[in-house]
Amino acid sequence: MALDKNTKNELIKEFSRHENDTGSPEVQVALLTTRISQLTDHLRENTHDESSRMGLLKMVGRRRRLLNYILRYDYERYVALSDRLGIRRN
Repeated sequence: MALDKNTKNELIKEFSRHENDTGSPEVQVALLTTRISQLTDHLRENTHDESSRMGLLKMVGRRRRLLNYILRYDYERYVALSDRLGIRRN
């Protein structure tokens, strides 16, 4: 259920801040958001898959911490990223 290579490269290219950027918070949040949506769809069909549910909760927590980091240092980047990805803001 991991992201395939083409999808991952497209996300990195779309959300990177410069040419060789693969680990900025924006890229990490985009990759986590895609993976979270895949796992959410999986769990709708497989309601008793508790290990995947725990992995999903860990990913959501990691994404929340990364978004808080972006929010703390650059509010405009946070707003733009959450709008592009369709993430609700508090």
